[in-house]
Amino acid sequence: MSQTKPTTPTNDTVTNNTVKNDIIKHDTLFTTPLDKAARFSFDEQVVACFPDMIRRSVPGYGQVLAMLPIFARRHCKYRQQDSNGQRVSRVYDLGCSLGAASMALAGEFEPQDLQIKAIDISPAMTTEASALLTENYPAHNIEVITADIRDVEFEQCDMVILNLTLQFLPAADRVAVLEKIYAALSEGGILVLTEKTHAFDEQYDAWLVERYYDFKRANGYTEMEISGKRNALENVLITDTLDEHHTRLAQVGFERHLTWFQFLNFISIVAFK
Repeated sequence: MSQTKPTTPTNDTVTNNTVKNDIIKHDTLFTTPLDKAARFSFDEQVVACFPDMIRRSVPGYGQVLAMLPIFARRHCKYRQQDSNGQRVSRVYDLGCSLGAASMALAGEFEPQDLQIKAIDISPAMTTEASALLTENYPAHNIEVITADIRDVEFEQCDMVILNLTLQFLPAADRVAVLEKIYAALSEGGILVLTEKTHAFDEQYDAWLVERYYDFKRANGYTEMEISGKRNALENVLITDTLDEHHTRLAQVGFERHLTWFQFLNFISIVAFK
């Protein structure tokens, strides 16, 4: 598989490369008190400040993205065909938001190597993602789709990226999504699953949560912003324990899966078909 010279994106370069420099917006969504009934949604306001929000709220996000093309070079083996009958590796970026994972891959591979399908339920996200991907990688085969991943019938693929997405689905729907992913992956393909988690031990979990809030404080968030976002995400973002993730992966058929990355209460797992 041909590829460009490898690079190692940092937290800043990965998130900033997803938007034009003149429209990067500081995350100020929770600088004023909100109605207690208000819930977090991926609307135009979130889209406008999303790169800054991710950079300051998700520890290790840049490192996770930087590893995706490294994984892809090992596991994407031209097992599918594009519409012209050419051998490609098909990759799904599920819950793609502004397409950062798709860009991480496109930046390391030649246009003919990958067929990327980036899917998100938010029209605001997919509209901006489509514009950004077209502008930055016009020659690459990247299709941006507005859809609920629970309703999508996946084609055979070599790699599925599920970054910070499963946690927004109802717990009862998570097994079914993973079953579809497992069925779609070709032998030798991989799933990369990145999630916020909680620990089973309450004391340990409390320590992790407080250190996570320290991380956000160090990145400039105020107590009002931290508590406001926490309240807005209640019953919207529902975490699992690390063991629950591994148990679920085994349940749907993955015989091998390992935690390759952890930063406080954020983890990333690679599961092998």
